[in-house]
Amino acid sequence: MDPIACRGHGLCADLLPELVRLDEWGYPVLARGPVPPELAAEARRAANACPALALRLRKE
Repeated sequence: MDPIACRGHGLCADLLPELVRLDEWGYPVLARGPVPPELAAEARRAANACPALALRLRKE
């Protein structure tokens, strides 16, 4: 996640509540570690829905 680009829309938390929660100001806090395979499709959808393009997935 690019915290500078993030505008706090919260779509990522709506689409991927298993891995993203919002802090007291409405900005996302991501779970540490890799995305579980069973959540990969939801993670891609959340990244693609980010209006600020602040959420990205990367392969490791």
